[in-house]
Amino acid sequence: MQNIKLIVTDMDGTLLRSDHSLSPEFNKIYQELKENNITFVPASGRQYYSIINYFENIKDELAIIAENGTYVTYKGQEVFVDELNWSVVKEIIEETRKIEGANIVLAGKNAAYVESKDETFLDYFKNYYNKSVWVDDLTKIEGEQFIKIAVNHVGGTEYNVFPKLVDFEKYGLKVVVSGEVWLDVMNEKSNKGVALQALMNKLDISSEEIIVFGDFMNDLEMLNLAKYSFAMENAHPNVKNIANFMAPSNDEDGVIQIIKHYLQQKTVNI
Repeated sequence: MQNIKLIVTDMDGTLLRSDHSLSPEFNKIYQELKENNITFVPASGRQYYSIINYFENIKDELAIIAENGTYVTYKGQEVFVDELNWSVVKEIIEETRKIEGANIVLAGKNAAYVESKDETFLDYFKNYYNKSVWVDDLTKIEGEQFIKIAVNHVGGTEYNVFPKLVDFEKYGLKVVVSGEVWLDVMNEKSNKGVALQALMNKLDISSEEIIVFGDFMNDLEMLNLAKYSFAMENAHPNVKNIANFMAPSNDEDGVIQIIKHYLQQKTVNI
């Protein structure tokens, strides 16, 4: 029998269905996790405020890994903020402006900032960033801690954006494709895995006491930390290659299915 203490899951493409909805069974399953003293951890590239929008009533009971590990809370208390160098941020903004079709989101601790006038993008962006501010010029913002730069490109970021920004890694940054149309720039040592390891250390939890679910490249590091790592059926091939187990797709509520199985059988193996 496995003794699981932490369940960690990516949001988009993993816990959430393709229409960005949560399974109707989630609340019932969450109460069972709580009764079994298992901490639930949403781990997302999303903004903190976007994540807690799904978990408003229980947000102070969760550990939350937001903005791909650059902002972490545990039971309502801030664990850490990983701030970017402002001069480098401005350089990246200037370079990204040259990429046709690219839209920039400057993720701060307090809000997300955009300068795009593309209405289609702005409507889409609001799905991911609940607390946002539109500005004339991103390089003129003052009095904020910036933790991530997100770039959106409807034609795909792996080929349209990544090759043009990857050179910024020379500044100690990490440029990662976090979804088909999203790319994130963060400090080099920032990722969901580093954030998860910090939580594991804080709670004295081992790799055999966690289950991790993911579907995309920004989930690789946290999946590598867990003995019980699950790639979704709809996951990127690289994720399937490193995960130890497979879960049904997000639209089949694969995360919920695996958790239910564990709660009923007290075993992760299916």
